[in-house]
Amino acid sequence: MRCSLWRIGDAQVPLVGRAEERRVLAALVSAARDGSGGSLVVRGDPGIGKTSLVRAATAQLTDVLLLSVDGFEAESTLPFAGVQRIGMPLADHIDALPPRFATALRVATGYAAGPPPEPFLVGLALLALIAESTTGGPVVVVVDDAHLLDPESLGALAFVARRLDAESILLLIALRDGAPADALLAGLPELRLTGLDVPAAVALVSRSSEQPIDPVVAVRVAEETGGNPLALVDLARDLTPGRLSELSLSEGPVPIGHRLEGHYLATVRAHDPDVQSWLLVAAAASGGDPLLIERAVDRLGIPARAATAAEAAGLVSVGTTIRFRHPLVRSAVYGGAAAQDRRHAHTALGAEALARGLVELAAWHRAEAAFGVDDDAADRLQEVADRAGRRGGFASRARLLARAADLTSMGPRRAARLLDAAEAAGLAGAARLALDLVDRIPGEQLDDVQRGRTIAVRASLAAFLADPVHVARASAEMLDAADAFAPTAPERERRALLFAFQYALPAERSLAGTTVDAIGRRIRSAVGERADDPLGIILSALASLILDAPAEAAPRLRTAVATLHARPDDDILDYGALGAVLCTALWDGETGDDLLNRLVRVARERGSLRILDAALWTQSLLRLGRGDPAAAGRSLEHVREVRRAMGFPAEHVVNAAQLAWSGAPPATVLGIAEAVLALGFGGVHSSGVRAVAIQDIAAGHYRDAFERLKPFVEEPFLHITPHELTDFVEAAERSGNGTAALAAMERLEPVSAAIDSPWLTGVVTRCRALLLGDALEAEPLHRGAVDLLSEAGTPADLGRAHLLYGEWLRRQRRRRDARTELRLALDVFERVEAPVFAARARAELEKTGDRQAEVRADPSSLTPQESAVARLAARGRTNAEIASALFISTSTVDYHLRKVFQKLGISSRRLLAERLGLLDP
Repeated sequence: MRCSLWRIGDAQVPLVGRAEERRVLAALVSAARDGSGGSLVVRGDPGIGKTSLVRAATAQLTDVLLLSVDGFEAESTLPFAGVQRIGMPLADHIDALPPRFATALRVATGYAAGPPPEPFLVGLALLALIAESTTGGPVVVVVDDAHLLDPESLGALAFVARRLDAESILLLIALRDGAPADALLAGLPELRLTGLDVPAAVALVSRSSEQPIDPVVAVRVAEETGGNPLALVDLARDLTPGRLSELSLSEGPVPIGHRLEGHYLATVRAHDPDVQSWLLVAAAASGGDPLLIERAVDRLGIPARAATAAEAAGLVSVGTTIRFRHPLVRSAVYGGAAAQDRRHAHTALGAEALARGLVELAAWHRAEAAFGVDDDAADRLQEVADRAGRRGGFASRARLLARAADLTSMGPRRAARLLDAAEAAGLAGAARLALDLVDRIPGEQLDDVQRGRTIAVRASLAAFLADPVHVARASAEMLDAADAFAPTAPERERRALLFAFQYALPAERSLAGTTVDAIGRRIRSAVGERADDPLGIILSALASLILDAPAEAAPRLRTAVATLHARPDDDILDYGALGAVLCTALWDGETGDDLLNRLVRVARERGSLRILDAALWTQSLLRLGRGDPAAAGRSLEHVREVRRAMGFPAEHVVNAAQLAWSGAPPATVLGIAEAVLALGFGGVHSSGVRAVAIQDIAAGHYRDAFERLKPFVEEPFLHITPHELTDFVEAAERSGNGTAALAAMERLEPVSAAIDSPWLTGVVTRCRALLLGDALEAEPLHRGAVDLLSEAGTPADLGRAHLLYGEWLRRQRRRRDARTELRLALDVFERVEAPVFAARARAELEKTGDRQAEVRADPSSLTPQESAVARLAARGRTNAEIASALFISTSTVDYHLRKVFQKLGISSRRLLAERLGLLDP
C-alpha cells in the first residue's frame, strides 16, 4: 500500500462523456468544503476510468489536505496496514486524541503493545484523527484499488464513511466491479461506472489515434470494447488502423479485461528476456517499493538497464514507487509468466524483505514461492498470524492461518491451524468462512479439547447465520463441547456451560436436543452446590434458578448479582446480559437496567459493537418488561444506530413486543413473531405474543388474551413464566376463567414470598384485588398495589394499578376519586407511549364525566439521531462523550445540537431536560 499527500497529475484517461459523474463528485467536494461531509464508493471494470474520474474531481482542490492510499496484494493480510498509511501524514494529531483512541491506533498499527483493540474502536479513532486534522481546512481521502486493502483497514474506512455527517471530510473509495468487498462496504452510496456511450467512445478513439480512423471501424471498436476508456485509448494508440479493422471484424465481443491483458502481454513479450524478468519481479512485489525491487533483481542477476527499458516502453513509471501503467499490465505480466519464474521472483523478494526486517512481507513472499507442502513457509505465516492477532486483526489472522494450513503437512498441526483460523474468522464476524474452515478439519486428528473447540465454533455461529436448526440446537452442542473439555480443561468446560445457558434464552421453548433441566443438572455437576470464584458463583446461581424452589434460589441469585456488580469491566463484557436474566428472576428491573447500562458503557468505550448491539437489544426487552415502552424504543433506536455503524441494514430492526405496545395491529405483530419463530428464536416470539396479549387486556379483549397466554403458562420457562402469570391472572379472571386465575395465583405466591421485591409484591397485590372483584375488601389491596409499584420503577404496572383502582372507584360511584386515579394512569401511559392503555384510561375518564382528557401532542419533530443527541446532552454529557456514545464525530454532535435548539426554540442545554421531559439514565 502507498499513502501520501496526493499531488494531482494529469488524468490517465480523458473524461469524455463523464459529465454526470463529474457533477456527482463535484457536489461531494463542495459538501466537504461546506462542512457537510460525505463518502462515495466508485465501482467499475478495469480501465473504466475510476481513478481518472476521482483525480479529475479533486484536481481543482488547492486548499485541502489530500490523502491517498492504494491497495496492494502483498499487504492485503497485514492488519491495519492501510490505516497505518493514512495515519502517517497525520501523526502530529494523534496526541490530541482521547487516550483510548490514540492507544487503539498505535496498537493496531504496530507502534505499541497492548490488548488487541476492537476493529470498530480503531475505525472510530481513525475518524477522530481525520476530523482533528480538519482544523486546517477540508480533508479528502482517496482510496484506490480498495479491494486489495487488508480487511481491517477497509472495515475501518467503511466505518468512517458511514459516520460522516457534519465534517469537512470527503472519502472516496474506488474498487473493481465485482470485487469481494461488498460486505465491508455495505450501506455506502455508490457510483457505478459503465462504458462510454458510442458517440463519446468514437470521439475518444479518434482523438487518441495518431492516424485517421474509419468512422465505421471506430463505432465497431467502441461496441466491441463496451466503451471501456482505457481499452479505447490504448488500442487506438498502439494498433494500426488496419489492425483495428481486424479487431472490429472479430467474432463477437471478448471480455475487455482478457483482451487488454492479451494486448499488454504481447507488448511485454516483444522485449528481451531481461526486461520481462525485471517486470515480473516488479509485478510480484505488488507494493512498488523500488529499493526492494532493485535488490531482489540484483539477487537474480538481472541487469539494471532492464528497468530503464521497461520505463521507456511506457509499461511502468519509476519514482518513489514503481507503478505499472495499469493493473491489467501487471496482471498480464504476472499471469503470463511461468509458475517457476513467479516462484523465483517471490523467493528473491522474500529473501530481501527478510534481510530488511520486513517479517510480514517476507512471510507472504515465502508463501507465494512455495510449491505444495512447505512447513517452513507455514511456520513463518503462523508467526505473522500471531502478530496480526495481537493487533486485533482477526480477519487477517484467519486468512493467514488458512494459508498456513494449506502449506502444512497433513496431521495434527494442520488441523490445529484450521481450527485457529476458524476461531479467528468467528471473532471477525466472518461466519461463513469460519464454517468452511471447520468443515475442512479432519475430526480424527483432533484431541478432546480441539474437538470441543470445533463444536463451540459451530454453536456460536448459529445466531450469526440465523439457521433455525442450529439456533435451536446451540445449547445441546455446547453441552457436547463441555463434555469434550471436561477431562482436561475444566475452565473451558465451565465457560461452555455458561454459553449453553445463554444460547437457551433466544431459543426458549424452541430448544432442541436438550432441556433446560438438563442444562441445570450439567452445570451443577460441574460446579457443585457451592462455588467461591465469580464464574462458579454465577453458574451456581443459574443452576439454582433452573432446578430449585424460589426460596432456595433467591439468595444465590442475589449473591450472583452482587458478584457481577463487583467485577471489573472486562468481566462485564464476558458475562454479557446475564445480569438482566438474574435481575428479571428477582423482579429487580432497576438493578438489571443498571448492569446493562454499565455493559453498554463499557462496550461503547471498547468499540465492541457486537456486544453493544446485543446489550441494547436486551435492554429494550428488559425495559419493556419493566413497563416502559418509550425507553425500550430509545434502546431500539440505539440498536439501529449501531447496526448502521457496522454496515448492517437498520430499517428492519424491529422488536415485535415493542411494536405491540406502540399500538401496531395484532396481525402485524403476530406475523413478525411467527417469522422470527421460524428462524428458531422462540424467545422473541413469546415476548411478541405476550405483548399482544397485554394489548388485548388493555382493549378489554380478555378471552383473546387468555387464549394467547395459556400455552406459555402451561409450558413454563425459567424466569419468564412468573411475569407471564401476572397478566394471565387478569386475563383469566376477566374472561370468566376464575379457576385458572386462582391456579396461577397459587404458582405466583411462593415466588412472591421468596423474593423481597416491591415490583412483584405490588403486582401480586394488584392481582389479589382483581380476584375480589367489586367487594369493598379490594380497596386496601388496590391502594397497596399503587403504593408498592410507586417504589418499583415500573411505570406501566403502576399505570395499570391506577387504572384498575380508578375503574373500581367508578363502579363504586366515587367519581371524583376515580378521576384522580384515572388521570394518574393516563399521565403514565402517555409518558411511556402506551397508546392502547391510554385510550382505555381516557374512555374511563369520560365515563366519570371528565371530557378534558385530550391526546397529548408530540412536543418535537426531532429525528431519531437528533433525539439521541438531545437526550444525552440533557443529561449533562459533553460533546466528546456524546460523540463516543453514538459513534459520530464532535462536529456531528454540534451540528445536531444546533438543529435541536432551532426546532425546540431554545438557546442552551439548560432547557433541554425541561423540554424533553424526564429521561432514562
